[in-house]
Amino acid sequence: MAVNPDPKPGRWILPLVILGMIAFTYFFVRSLPEASPDTTLAAGSSTTSPPDGASSTTVPGTGGTTADAVAVWLGELDRINGELQVLDTELVTVNTGFDAEPREIEYPDAESRVEAVATQAQALSDQVAALTAPEGLEANQEALAGQASLAARAADEALSGLRSTDPGDLRRAAVSAFTSAVADFDLEVENARTAAGGAPDA
Repeated sequence: MAVNPDPKPGRWILPLVILGMIAFTYFFVRSLPEASPDTTLAAGSSTTSPPDGASSTTVPGTGGTTADAVAVWLGELDRINGELQVLDTELVTVNTGFDAEPREIEYPDAESRVEAVATQAQALSDQVAALTAPEGLEANQEALAGQASLAARAADEALSGLRSTDPGDLRRAAVSAFTSAVADFDLEVENARTAAGGAPDA
């Protein structure tokens, strides 16, 4: 009877299987495309650049508010200031014409025009009060709102004086107060512009 030189021929199967798996893995990995060096492996914080032409200047203390916010605020103040100047011219014109000898503007016309000034002045005062100043310019905003409110009250008093039996002293004083408030508002606009332009990084 012949003797089997290797009584356990199956013991070579496992090493051959392992060797085959190693060889397969090696060639499979080598066949994969190389990773791009620009590939982002993990999400992290990123910084995006602003669109072309957009301002990225940060106004101090605004928590990211750009200088564009200051420009918008100043633009609104300029618009309101211009409209107040027009109202002042109208109120002075009506007052002068009503006091002229002979009278150039009769009472019905004067009343309707002064009433229109008072209505528009109050609307502008409300617009100033509704503005939100960029951080650091709150004091300027408060001063502007105060002068606009004074102008609105003066215009209303001019209308009341015109409608009263007063000989004209109350009306004239109110018109003068309106002119002063408008001039002070104009000054405060310039102060606000200086404060905004003088702020660091503005």
